[in-house]
Amino acid sequence: MSAPAVQRFLDAVAGLGLHPEIREFDESTHTAAEAAAAIGCEVAAIVKSLVFEADGAPLLVLASGPNRVDTGALGSRLGASIGKADAATVKQATGYSIGGVPPLGHPTPLRTILDETLLDLPVVWAAAGSPTAVFAIEPAELVRLSGAEVLPVA
Repeated sequence: MSAPAVQRFLDAVAGLGLHPEIREFDESTHTAAEAAAAIGCEVAAIVKSLVFEADGAPLLVLASGPNRVDTGALGSRLGASIGKADAATVKQATGYSIGGVPPLGHPTPLRTILDETLLDLPVVWAAAGSPTAVFAIEPAELVRLSGAEVLPVA
């Protein structure tokens, strides 16, 4: 493991009973397209961990690679006003920098929404604490471990 953030992620998820195999790449897996190319999977199997602010509180949205989050529609579903969080808020809420935010294992629990389209796939890939590290997980296991609410997000 190269990055201390990756080890921090592994330590955090071990407490949840998850011991993922981390795949690290020389090239960036910062974007969904880059991650899919490096892994050799479809872009839909990439989990984007996006932090928003819902009425001032951090909200983590786990979206499928090609999907754009419709903040208006999601806000209506949640009964909240939703806007994109800035980099400092992302780091403060998750403990990780944009591009390497994992979908779980944060210092404090975050309200989490999982894109319902991810459940159509047998395995999905997500960041593991750095822009060059990923791990695979079954979507149902991701829902269980993250406590995510499954909703349409696009």
